[in-house]
Amino acid sequence: MGASALRMHHPAMKTFQTGRRRLFRPNLLASLAALAVLGTSASVANAQGNYPITPQQRATAQATAQAGIPVSELAPGAPDEYTIKSGDTLWAISRMYLRSPWRWPELWGMNMSDIKNPHLIYPGQVLFLDKTDGRARLSTRAGSGSGGTIKLSPRTRYESLAGMALPTLKPSLIEPFLSEPVVVDENTLANAPRIVAGNDNHVLLARGDRAYAIGGAEGELIEQPGPIKQFRVFRNATPLVDPGTGEVLGYEAQYLGRSQLQRSQTVESQMQDGKLVTAVVPATIDLIAAKEEIRAGDRLLPEPPRQLVSYAPRAPAGPVDGGRIVSVYGNAVTFAAQNQVVAINKGLRDGIASGDVLAILKNGEVITDRTNGTKETLKLPNERIGLLMVFRPFEKVSYALILEISDVPKAGDLLVNP
Repeated sequence: MGASALRMHHPAMKTFQTGRRRLFRPNLLASLAALAVLGTSASVANAQGNYPITPQQRATAQATAQAGIPVSELAPGAPDEYTIKSGDTLWAISRMYLRSPWRWPELWGMNMSDIKNPHLIYPGQVLFLDKTDGRARLSTRAGSGSGGTIKLSPRTRYESLAGMALPTLKPSLIEPFLSEPVVVDENTLANAPRIVAGNDNHVLLARGDRAYAIGGAEGELIEQPGPIKQFRVFRNATPLVDPGTGEVLGYEAQYLGRSQLQRSQTVESQMQDGKLVTAVVPATIDLIAAKEEIRAGDRLLPEPPRQLVSYAPRAPAGPVDGGRIVSVYGNAVTFAAQNQVVAINKGLRDGIASGDVLAILKNGEVITDRTNGTKETLKLPNERIGLLMVFRPFEKVSYALILEISDVPKAGDLLVNP
């Protein structure tokens, strides 16, 4: 296939011919509305740009494209020119230009004349900020003249764009938690298969050890044709209690590691003292990953398939009332740091979705005022101390990533619309 045919039939390739001053960029003029994609289908999804843009977000972007945004709404120190680098994220770039980083549709709208695909952005793209007549617009073109945004040597270059698109946030901050914590009902772990012993009488088990398990639903520990069955190992279904209402929102299972089935659980019959005795023979499992030491009594839940997950930071669709941080993820952790995961008391039933950004309010202390010669009880104001983004909602509870803080969040702190 010739070079021209390759350019026509492979939209996931970018082709530059700077010697002839020809520039083919079918996917390069991509937006700052890049969505993080985690999972085995990430490259395919990136190339196709198959991400959701709501009508409201598109309308916001179109309105901004017409008029720009007031210069007063730009972040302090927003650069006049910025070159996208490997390792950048949508959140960081949005924060660089906007006081409210989750308002990414407006950032996209500042650049809609150049950007036709609102989903992808790549290292090397140059952004130019135009501040004219008190309105700000973002472009990939310097003024109205030059369209050259990437400097290349005078030669033809072919590069695959699959997997190069910038994520919303650094995937390493979220990806482990897509499989680690799990919220279950009261009986899920109690009815799950359990480890009963380790090989060679080992009490504490680690990666590479063999163990034995029984129980679970019928056929759960039985080998079947196809891929080897894999299980995640959990312990301690800890209740997640709403700090405001006292409602038990679910049970957080502590993630320990992963295992795979090697031999099925069976039933064995044999004669003992002239009687036929039937006994269960535990299944054999191998531990293929261990975050912590595993022991008898720990439970097995089937490994779920990897999912295509996308995030677009945004304000929630409706008002959030009574939101609170329930707990900080991790053993015996009381306070949260930036880039740490917390559980919150809002979930799917409350209209919460992946990507929703909430502001964290420090709950004002109740004090006794003695400055006027009397004792008067006062409650100090609630202070905004940070932002978090939901990335894994369950029915009544969600996991969220702390994006930025000015103080130390903790369980019980309030959550409101940003």
